[in-house]
Amino acid sequence: MKIVLLDALTLGDSDLSVFDTLGELTVYQTTDAQQTAKRLVGQEVIITNKVVITAQHMAENPQLKLICISATGTNNVDLEAAKKAGVEVKNVSGYSTESVSQATFSLLFQLLHQSRYYDQYIADKKWCGSSVFTHIERPFFEIKGKRWGVIAMGEIGQRVAQLAGAFGCEVCYYSTSGKNSQQNIPQVDLKTLLSECDVISIHAPLNAQTENLIGAEELKQLKPGAIILNLGRGGIIDEQAMATALDTQDLYHGTDVLAVEPMLVDHPYLSVKAAHRLVVTPHTAWASVEARACLIEKVAGNIRTFLS
Repeated sequence: MKIVLLDALTLGDSDLSVFDTLGELTVYQTTDAQQTAKRLVGQEVIITNKVVITAQHMAENPQLKLICISATGTNNVDLEAAKKAGVEVKNVSGYSTESVSQATFSLLFQLLHQSRYYDQYIADKKWCGSSVFTHIERPFFEIKGKRWGVIAMGEIGQRVAQLAGAFGCEVCYYSTSGKNSQQNIPQVDLKTLLSECDVISIHAPLNAQTENLIGAEELKQLKPGAIILNLGRGGIIDEQAMATALDTQDLYHGTDVLAVEPMLVDHPYLSVKAAHRLVVTPHTAWASVEARACLIEKVAGNIRTFLS
């Protein structure tokens, strides 16, 4: 079985030896659109995270049997074409629940505790010249007793809700699909969640129901001092509207995802004057060492299942 991994760089320095027992593996760190066709020649199994696999790619490779997506989303593969060509497509899910949940709180604490400000205060040696033992110039708050709103109550949303409850938060949620019903957590409409919650975390996929879900009008509904965290997908929040709001409203934003990734050099977040209100991480929430190991094992499991 000839297997090609098209974008190994997205998996970091993870151990890929599990694939050695499954076939002849060819690894590329990155693959751009112009390189894809050539790299698929003769391959029977494709492993891709974000590299796009088109109907033409499948038509040109009748030997292709299986496409393994090393992620949950499947929008980079033409699923209809795969079905017509008899090519099986397998994605993975459930590998990053703990990692993303933990990252949610990492973003929260940086904003809630203003950690970067205090770290810089030390780095600038300002504490060395202080006349008192402490420095509390930048206010910070406790999350106990705050109302936490979860947008999208899937597996990750449920775990975040559980952790928020452990910290003493009052949790509610908004279902973006309208189909989710968690009997033990109050379900509210979006307007109520935005206007009443102190912390809001987004864990939704990007689709017709969630694209630009949070725009300028929705941001105006947030209560003063609200923290809104996006651990779902870029495109759910209108980023230009958020950049404006950060400089004109009393709110805080942490995000691990952007509408266009990698980040554009002229992205509005890079021009926010109230930088202490914003934390951005480069789509790393899913990628703890443990989560990546789990992901690779699940991809290998999909190949084993197919072979059997």
